[in-house]
Amino acid sequence: MDRSKQVVLSGQLKWVERIASVMDDKFKVPGTNFRFGLDPILNLIPFAGDVSGFIVSAALLYVMAKNGVSRKVLILMAINISIDTIVGAIPLLGQISDFYIKANTRNIKLLKEHYQEGRHAGNGNGIIAILLIILFTVMAAVVYLGYVLLRWLFTQGS
Repeated sequence: MDRSKQVVLSGQLKWVERIASVMDDKFKVPGTNFRFGLDPILNLIPFAGDVSGFIVSAALLYVMAKNGVSRKVLILMAINISIDTIVGAIPLLGQISDFYIKANTRNIKLLKEHYQEGRHAGNGNGIIAILLIILFTVMAAVVYLGYVLLRWLFTQGS
């Protein structure tokens, strides 16, 4: 990567890092090392909090995609965002998890590992294959459990 591209990326990384900090660890509970950001506070507002956190995370992902981060890093970042969004949408558990699942902070760590250490290069096809296997396994389990439940319900009525 040429020098001018590295300077642009380091400037973008600082901007992204500041936003991630505001969302995930801007505030500190006095007398502890526990940190949290705006994300869990925004999520106290039903639906709007989840959507706003997702939009910020997706915007950060978009900025990194535009700046040439590897496809593998983008996939890993999208997984972090998806887990944060899915778990965050579960009532009560989502509010608690927002203090611990910090997708933006995890994504900054991925970016630093990628740009500073040269890690996570590649196309991410292995990750996609693993995700597809997990998805099909879960779908098969749901279909099977549904079949067993329906069979049990119909035999109870007879």
